[in-house]
Amino acid sequence: MSRLLRSVAAALALAAVAAACLAQGSAGTADRGASPPVKSIRFGVLPLGGAVESRALWTPLLADMSQAMGLPVSAYSVASYEELDRAIQRDEIDMAFLSAKMALDAVMQRRMKVVAQIARRPGMPTHRAVLLTRKAGVPSTLEAVLAEPERWRLARGDSRSVTGFLIPQSQLFLPRKIAMETRFRGEIVGTHQATALAVANGDADVATNNTTDFERFREQFPVEAARLHIVWESEPPPGAQMVVRRSYPSEFQARLQAFLVGYGQGKGPRADAEREVLKTLRAAYGYATADDSALLPEAMLEYQLGKQNAMAAAWVNDAAREKRLQRLEKNYREQVEVLRAAASSGAR
Repeated sequence: MSRLLRSVAAALALAAVAAACLAQGSAGTADRGASPPVKSIRFGVLPLGGAVESRALWTPLLADMSQAMGLPVSAYSVASYEELDRAIQRDEIDMAFLSAKMALDAVMQRRMKVVAQIARRPGMPTHRAVLLTRKAGVPSTLEAVLAEPERWRLARGDSRSVTGFLIPQSQLFLPRKIAMETRFRGEIVGTHQATALAVANGDADVATNNTTDFERFREQFPVEAARLHIVWESEPPPGAQMVVRRSYPSEFQARLQAFLVGYGQGKGPRADAEREVLKTLRAAYGYATADDSALLPEAMLEYQLGKQNAMAAAWVNDAAREKRLQRLEKNYREQVEVLRAAASSGAR
């Protein structure tokens, strides 16, 4: 905690100096063609548990970022994916760590650009979507869930959540002609923490989740976690991405990327402290350089899910279904073109 207070104090002091310098600079005559100077960074925090808890997890890294960049960095913490999505669309977010789905939407809207992702090494546990049920009672097996989904109450993630919705829908339920939104007796939509708690406390019978957040849940709620077990694991999903505002000056984007990639990679007490921060963020090996092409797997996932939905839906005639499939194909081709072009050119 003492380290955090020192970091915050240093960040505030630097922020005051930076604000004064920027104010003096703005009084001068600026080049009309240049990008406006960056005065602060509003970092969008994806909800993990509650908004306050999620903000607390990111505070140490954001304090270090503020010190490194010489600018105030604030956490924009919300209670749901939907609220964060709206904030991005209103240009109230300058930088964020987003699910692959939300990152793809932000990139395709030309608001954000991918700069980094969690670094992975051989032997690391693979991040996967999971399905949870209670150990005691019913349904306690995957077979029971799939045999009679109408009997069970589902706790799932937001439709923008890759592991909380997209992956279970595409890899598990739709192939068995089970639509998550309509086939269950009832549903609760919330964070991964909320879905696990719902099943543990008897408010739902089955929940979507992921291995990373369930590990965090075990640490925070050991009694409740002991009531649960995993009945299904997915193939590895597309990863979350660190994105920054596309309109930022390219040199500022590069500085942010360099800070992220270098965080926790040095030697000495400071680097050791940074590595402890990374562990709490479930990024033990730090962040690796990435670009928009890192979202190609997510684009493919959404295309495949769209086709599954189209084939399972009721249509007036075959021509209507074919028209929908053609739109999906066109949209996917456009996404691939944008992601590959932006990555290869370094476009902002």
